[in-house]
Amino acid sequence: MKSIAISYLWALMCLLPTFSFSQYNPSAKISGKVEGPDGAPLEFANVVLNAAADSSLFKVEVTGLDGLFTMDGVPEGQYWVSVSYVGLPPFRTERFQLDAGQQYELPVIQMQEANVELSEVVVTAEKPLVEVRADMMVFNVENTINASGSTAFELLRKAPGVVVDNNDNISLLGRAGVQVYIDGKPSPLSAADLSAFLKTMQSDEIEAIEVITNPSSRYDAEGNAGIINIRMKKDKRLGANANVNLGYSVGKVPQYNGSVSGNYRNRMLNVFGSYSHSEGENRNFMELYRQQLGMFYDQNSQQGHEWSSHNFKAGTDLFLGDKHTVGFLATGFLSNNSGWSTSRTPFGLVEFNRPDTVLLARNNNQNTRDNLNFNLNYRFDDKKGVIWNIDADYGLFRNDGSAFQPNYYLDPTETITFREKINTNETPTDIDIYTFKVDHERPLLGGQVGAGLKLARVTTDNTFRFFDEYDGSPVLNTGRSNRFAYEENINAGYVNYQRQLGKVGVQAGLRVEQTHALGDLASFREGEDGEAFDREYVDFFPSGGLTYAPNEKHSLQLTYSRRINRPSYQDLNPFLNKLDELTYEQGNPFLKPEYANNIQLTHSFNYRFNTTFSFSHTKDLITRITDTAEVNASYITWLNLADQYNYSLSISAPIPITKWWSSFTNMTGSYTQNKADYGDGKLVNLDATVFNIYSQHTFRLPHDFSLEVSGWYNSPSLWGGTFEMDAMWSMDAGVQKKILDGRGNIRLAVSDIFRTNEWHGVSRFGALDLDVRGGWDSRRFRVSFSYLLGNDQVKGARRRNTGLEEEQNRVKSGE
Repeated sequence: MKSIAISYLWALMCLLPTFSFSQYNPSAKISGKVEGPDGAPLEFANVVLNAAADSSLFKVEVTGLDGLFTMDGVPEGQYWVSVSYVGLPPFRTERFQLDAGQQYELPVIQMQEANVELSEVVVTAEKPLVEVRADMMVFNVENTINASGSTAFELLRKAPGVVVDNNDNISLLGRAGVQVYIDGKPSPLSAADLSAFLKTMQSDEIEAIEVITNPSSRYDAEGNAGIINIRMKKDKRLGANANVNLGYSVGKVPQYNGSVSGNYRNRMLNVFGSYSHSEGENRNFMELYRQQLGMFYDQNSQQGHEWSSHNFKAGTDLFLGDKHTVGFLATGFLSNNSGWSTSRTPFGLVEFNRPDTVLLARNNNQNTRDNLNFNLNYRFDDKKGVIWNIDADYGLFRNDGSAFQPNYYLDPTETITFREKINTNETPTDIDIYTFKVDHERPLLGGQVGAGLKLARVTTDNTFRFFDEYDGSPVLNTGRSNRFAYEENINAGYVNYQRQLGKVGVQAGLRVEQTHALGDLASFREGEDGEAFDREYVDFFPSGGLTYAPNEKHSLQLTYSRRINRPSYQDLNPFLNKLDELTYEQGNPFLKPEYANNIQLTHSFNYRFNTTFSFSHTKDLITRITDTAEVNASYITWLNLADQYNYSLSISAPIPITKWWSSFTNMTGSYTQNKADYGDGKLVNLDATVFNIYSQHTFRLPHDFSLEVSGWYNSPSLWGGTFEMDAMWSMDAGVQKKILDGRGNIRLAVSDIFRTNEWHGVSRFGALDLDVRGGWDSRRFRVSFSYLLGNDQVKGARRRNTGLEEEQNRVKSGE
C-alpha cells in the first residue's frame, strides 16, 4: 500500500509518450526575423514567448546568423513575444491568438537604438527592480546600488513580502516555513546554518531573488509558506569573459569580500566557474529579563563572530547535437568561524526586587563547516515541447565545533566568588544526501503535461560530548553526552497539466511523497538504554490554478496548494546545548511535520501592478518555544502548535514617476492567529494584525551617476509561537558611477542610516515571563567595484536545477 501511489505515477509517466501520441492535438509554430537598428540581421538575440494570460515564460530561443528564429510545439492560446539584445532596448509585440496547428509568422522585428521611443513599448536597457509575474515576483538586485557590498541575507530583508526576524528566521506574507533555493536547488541547511551561509554569500554574485508564494506540484512539497529562489549571476549572457568584484564595508568592525567568475562557450562545449572569498566580523547585543517561579534574572550579553569563507562553483556542458546536453556541476562552501559571548546576569527573589547572586559567563567557540555538492545532468529537448531532464546528486556536510564555557557565581558586589563551573563540549556533525530525479514534459490535448519521480536518501550522524572541568582537566559527563543517528528516505512522484483555453488558463497537479524515517539516540552512560523511533507515512499534495484575462490590461489568477514542512535534522536531536548555566537549547525527537493548505487570489493590472489575497491554515506548526526547566533555568526548544491561521493582502506597484525617477513599493498586511494547549496551564492563544512596507526610489543623474534610496517598516508582530514583537524600520541610501565605457561600476552605500534596526519582544508562557531586546552592527558604510572583461555576446552557462534542493534546506549550521 505504501508504494501504490508512487508506482502509479511512475507507470503514468512511462505511458505518457504513447498516450499523448494517440490523443495529440496538433501544436502550432511561430517564426520570425530580428533586425538591428541598421536593418542587418541580428544574431544571438534573445526571443522570449510569454503566455498572455499571466505573462509566464513559455519558451526561449536565440536568433541565428540570419536573424531568424523558430518556436515549435506551442499549444493553442494567446501569447506575446519579447526580444532583447545586449546594448539595445527590449522590444515587445502586441498580443496575438495562436490556433492549433497554425504556422504563425511574425512581422519583421527591427530593434532600435537606446533613447528612441517606440509606440506601445517601454524603452529601457535595464531590468526593472521588480518583475511581477503570475507565478512569482522577481527582485532584480543585480544593478541595485544599495545591494552592493552587502550579503544575500541582507538582501532578503529587502525582498517584497519577506520578513527576517531577530533570530534570522525567514517568513513570507506573514507565514513561517519558507524553503530557500539556490539556483533552483533547495538548500539543506537549517535556519541557523542557512543564515550563516547567506551571510557569507556576497550580493555581487546574485542576479535576482524569486519569490514563489504558491508553488505547483512540480516543486518539492517542502516549505509551507512558499519558495525563495536566489539566482546567481552565472546565467547571464556572459560568453568568453571574466567578471571581477571587490567590496569593503565598515560599521563597528570591518568586512571584506571579493569574487571572480568566468565563462567560455563554443558550439560543442561550455565551461564556467566562479570563486568568492569573504572575511570579517560582526557584533550583536541582547538584553533579557525574565521572571520564573518567583525569581528574576536580568541578563545582558555581548556577542562577536569572526569568519573566513570560500565559495566555488565549476561546471561544464557538452552539447551533443541540437537536442541532447550532458552537464557536470560541482559547488562548495568552506568556512572557518570563531565566536565569543560574554554575559552578566544578576538574579534573586522577585519579592525583594534585588539580586543576591551575579552570574558571569563566557562562551568561546570554534567551528569549521564544509559543504560539497556534485551534480550529473542529462537533458533532452526536441524544441517541440518534449523534454526529459535527469539529475543524479550527492551532497556532503561536515560540521566540527567546540566550545569553552566558564561560569562564575559571585556576590552582588562581584568581589566574592561563591562557586565556578567550567564546561567544554565537542559537536561533530556529518550529513550525507543522495538524490535521483527524472522530469518529463510534452504537449497533450492542446496543453502541456509534466510528470516526474524523485528518490532521496539522507543519513546524519551527530555526536555531542560534554565535559566538566576539574582542576584544569576535562572529564566526560556521560549523562549530558550522546550520539544521535538519523536516516530518512523520501520517494516522490508528480503529475502536472496546464492548458490555455482562450482567455482562461487551467493548471492542475498532484504530488505524492512516501517518507520513512529512523532515529536512534544512544547514551554514553553505561547500562542506559537509548531512544529510537521508526516512522513511515504517505502524503498527497494537490495543487491547481485558474487564470482569466478578459483583456490586455487585466488578469486574475486563483491558486491552491497543500504543502509540508518537515523538522530540520538538527531540531530532532535532543542535545542539551548550553548557552550559559541558566539558559540552554534542546532538540525534540518527537516533532511532527507541519501541513498547510494555501489559497491565493491575484489580480494583475497592465502587467505591472499586482494585488494578492491569500489564506493559509497550518496544522502542527513547528515553532520555537522558551519554557522553564528546573527551578532557575530556562530552555529553548521546538514544539508543534495545534493551529495557525493566516490571512494576508499584498500590493506591488512599480511606478515610473518621471523619466529620471522610478520607484517600486510593496505593501503587505496580514492577520495571524496561533493556538495551542500543552497542559499545565501552558496555553497559546495569540493574534496579531501586521503591516509591512518596502519602497525603493532610483534617480538617474547626469554623467552616468545614479542615486538610490530605500526603506522598510514592519509593524508589531508575532514570533516563535509566544513572542509579541515591537515594530522595526530601517533606511538605506547609495550612489553609483559607471566608468570605463560602462564596463566598470563604483558604488558607495550606507545601510540603516538612522540606526533603528533593533528588536524588542515579550512572551508570557506558563510560569515564564520574558522581556527581550537586541540588535546588531546594522549601520555599515560600503564601497564596491566591479569590472567586466571579454565578450558579452556569447550565451553563458545554462541554468539547471539539481535534486538536492529540499534536503539541503533542512540541514542546520549555527554560528
